[in-house]
Amino acid sequence: MDLWIAVAGFGVGVVVGLTGMGGGALMTPLLVLVFGVPPLSAVSSDLVAGAVMKPFGGAVHWRRGTVDSRLVLWLCAGSIPAAFCGVFVAKAFDSEGASRVIQSLLGAALLLAASGLLVKAWFGLREQARTAADPSREVVAGDPAPVRVRIIPTVLVGAVGGLVVGVTSVGSGSLIVIALMALYPALRPQQLVGTDLVQAVPLVAAAALAHLLFGDFQLALTVALVAGAVPGVLLGAAVSSRAPGGLIRFALTVVLTASGLKLLGASTVAVGVTAAVLLAVLPATWLLARRRLGLPVLPGRRTALAD
Repeated sequence: MDLWIAVAGFGVGVVVGLTGMGGGALMTPLLVLVFGVPPLSAVSSDLVAGAVMKPFGGAVHWRRGTVDSRLVLWLCAGSIPAAFCGVFVAKAFDSEGASRVIQSLLGAALLLAASGLLVKAWFGLREQARTAADPSREVVAGDPAPVRVRIIPTVLVGAVGGLVVGVTSVGSGSLIVIALMALYPALRPQQLVGTDLVQAVPLVAAAALAHLLFGDFQLALTVALVAGAVPGVLLGAAVSSRAPGGLIRFALTVVLTASGLKLLGASTVAVGVTAAVLLAVLPATWLLARRRLGLPVLPGRRTALAD
């Protein structure tokens, strides 16, 4: 089984390298639904593996200058203690229904993450439309837009995100980046991703440490995940400049929605029908959104990569 877990870790690592998100949101439900790992064990092992994997993406953005260090500082002020406490919340459900409770929380977090991906795609299209209308808006990656840090809301976002990550291992990417978009609309998309990836490193590390000490960490499971995930992240990052990121995010949205519904107890038929509807509706909706914003219906290569 370890070999297949490593293969699954490799696939998830490729997705993370390509899109900057989806690690816990994909790996934890895979462990629970496909490999039959108990939810708390899946969360513990996935977080420890993520603590090894996350710094790779964060380092790339740090070198490119697409990280707002002030936001990272205040996010971590809330997220690190909350993430550490998340494991105690998970362990507090120490009863016969503990696994079901954590599984339900995980399912809800996945649906929220999928919704966040759609919101992020809309913001990306809107930014493209604004740049197309006014090319002077475009700035280089190393020239971040100045923002006024809103300390209390930023710390609260970090705390809520950290708690969700500590309990479910989901949220260090999709959930927090949506909150950042709402709080700081002046941030460029590259800054959003870079800032979120860097703040996720200490956040996931804190949650992983707590699960190492008090969770249900399984060494063999984590080693298999890391063995597959690290080369997957490196491969995904290497080809990300040529990959159609928008299509990958749509596929990821379908996977997250299907996984979330399944974890919440939906039937296989209901999950399959929902996935089929999303596969049919999302591309059409994306094309209509592009047309409404005045963008080409069929984007060129550069535009497709930016989506």
